[in-house]
Amino acid sequence: MIKNIVFDISNVLAPFRFKEYLAEKGFDAAMIKRIIKASAMTPYWTEFEKGKLTQEEAMNAFIGTDPDIADELHKAYDSCSGIMGKYDYTEGWIDALKAAGYKLYCITNFTPAGYEQCYDCISFIERFDGCVFSFREGIAKPEPEIYKILLDRYGLKAEECVFIDDTEENVRSAEKLGFKGIVFTGYEDAAGRLSGLEG
Repeated sequence: MIKNIVFDISNVLAPFRFKEYLAEKGFDAAMIKRIIKASAMTPYWTEFEKGKLTQEEAMNAFIGTDPDIADELHKAYDSCSGIMGKYDYTEGWIDALKAAGYKLYCITNFTPAGYEQCYDCISFIERFDGCVFSFREGIAKPEPEIYKILLDRYGLKAEECVFIDDTEENVRSAEKLGFKGIVFTGYEDAAGRLSGLEG
């Protein structure tokens, strides 16, 4: 019996507007690609999400990857405000699931800066029954330990949980622990698949 819905946040309940955010800062497509390659595509980004690097340490690491765009990297990350957005369906989906009697949780990879500066876009988590953020735990998806933290902390059984994430690897990791999984490709598809599971 499914009792708990466990969400990823980015690109499931709130859009991660990375390219749009950089474009709004005045970067062209070629520079956006270069900034992403020097930052989000490096292992340092994961360490930042795990809370292992401070903002300054992460910036220094990104600059070390591509020193010629040091100024652009500083401009890109001097503020994260605007990097997250809102989906029209999120609040209604939360309302419907809570009305149906489900407990709601999240497991999400997030940087400290993103959490602090974009909280208004994810404030719906105040209505959740519990959340696990990578930067607080020092562990990131798809590491099995981050799912176990949720189960242990909130006294949940994996077989009573559905995990919804837009990254297949993260879903498969949860399924290995006994969660039911849904790879998120859009709200209507995910909501339909969720309603098709036995309650």
